[in-house]
Amino acid sequence: MGVEIRESPVSEADFEEMQAFVHDYLAASVESEEDGGRMRWYPWHSAEYRFNHVLNVVELAEGIAREEGANVDVTRVAALFHDIAKLEVEQDRHAEEGARIAREYLRSHCDYPASFVEEVCEAIERHSHQGDLTDLPLETRCLVEADVLDKVGVNGAALMLLRMGYESRDHVDAAEMVGRVLERGKDARERIESDTAHSIAHRRLKRVKWFREWLEIEVSVVDLDDGSGDVPDGMTEN
Repeated sequence: MGVEIRESPVSEADFEEMQAFVHDYLAASVESEEDGGRMRWYPWHSAEYRFNHVLNVVELAEGIAREEGANVDVTRVAALFHDIAKLEVEQDRHAEEGARIAREYLRSHCDYPASFVEEVCEAIERHSHQGDLTDLPLETRCLVEADVLDKVGVNGAALMLLRMGYESRDHVDAAEMVGRVLERGKDARERIESDTAHSIAHRRLKRVKWFREWLEIEVSVVDLDDGSGDVPDGMTEN
């Protein structure tokens, strides 16, 4: 009786072809909507942002999987497809729909064992899991941790500052907004399980903490309007 090999190496050529498929699918999801879709004017709801997020998660998930002893191929392929349906279905359905698309693609384009395809699709379907990560297969856990970590750190801070512009907020709110990223990062740190993910979270949170402190030092909050229309002494333009 033969023993099925767990590892199913994905060639770089195959992976690049998958990347192109995911990129084009996301772009087509936006282009096919006459009304522009939900909040497309927010950059992080665009095809360009979503694909960039996907690539970030692939890199993070692959690194975590290597360090934690997970199946790297399962993890990185699942990471690549995890948000493919994000722009065309509701949030609570995108994981299930993404698994369906990945299953169809992997079955029709590649000659991988059925077990490999199902492990990939299970990770995609469960990547929005909100419970204890120890309940998940290791590959799924690596994907969830990577997905969470991409929203932590200077990337998350940059997106929050970009959001300020779209919401017509003044730059004096920057420290407060970056503080929200820091708090979100602390919450994320409570969710993740692996030593590798904790190490990444620690480095990223440190950078955000420093950035917020610099903003607090360099951006002064000044109320120039006391109702009289007069500008306080020392605040005239140079």
